[in-house]
Amino acid sequence: MMNERKSTGLPDKIYGDILNRILEGEYKEGERLPTEHALAERFETSRPTVREALARLRADGIIVTRHGSGTTVARRPDPDVRRFAPLETLSDIRRCYEFRIVTEAGAAELAAEKAEAEDIAAIQFAWDELERIVETQGIGAKDDFSFHLAVARASKNPFFITVMSFIEEQIVFSMNLSRNLSLVKTVERQRLVQAEHLAVLEAIRRKDAAAAGAAMRVHLENALERMFGS
Repeated sequence: MMNERKSTGLPDKIYGDILNRILEGEYKEGERLPTEHALAERFETSRPTVREALARLRADGIIVTRHGSGTTVARRPDPDVRRFAPLETLSDIRRCYEFRIVTEAGAAELAAEKAEAEDIAAIQFAWDELERIVETQGIGAKDDFSFHLAVARASKNPFFITVMSFIEEQIVFSMNLSRNLSLVKTVERQRLVQAEHLAVLEAIRRKDAAAAGAAMRVHLENALERMFGS
C-alpha cells in the first residue's frame, strides 16, 4: 500500500532529503549536486548508502549523471506533491503510471474494436460523473478509476480487468494525488484532464483503435508529466 509505505532506512532518508532540497529550489535544474563524498559526510554514512539513494533519484529521472560532469538535477517535480503524499512514495507512483501507460493503451485499443453499445454507455456515464466532479470542485479519484475500469471492461479481455482490480489501491492513490494537484492549480487544468478522457471515449465510439490507444497513452503520459515536471 503506497500510502502506508514506511521508510526502510537511511537511503530513503537521503532520497527524501535531496528531493526536498530540489523541490525547495536549493538544488536547481541543471545544477550539480554535491559529490558522493560530500553527501556521505553530511549524512554521516558510507558512499554506497548515498549511491543507493542517488540511484533511486536517477531511476525516477530527477537527476542525471554524466561522465566528466558529475550528477546534475534533471527535473523538479511539482512542489505541491508534498501536501498530498510522502516523498518516498513518488518512485512507486511513477512505476505505477509507467505500467498503466503500457497496459491501458492496449486495453483502449481493444475496447475500440470490441466495445458494444452498453460498454460505450458505461464509459460515457463515468465521464459524466467526472464532469460533475469538476463542476462541484471535488476530487473524484474513485470516479476517475471507474472511467478507466469501464474502458478495461470494454476491451472484453478479463486479464485487463483483473490487473486493474488487483492494483486498484495503487491506482486510486496516484489518481488522488494527481487530482488534488489539479484542484490546487486552475480549473483549466481540470478541464484539460476531462478533454483527455473525452478523446479516449470518442475514439472508442468511432471504433478507431489506433486513436484510442494513442489518446490513452497521451493522457497517462501527461498525468505523469504534470506531476514530475518537464
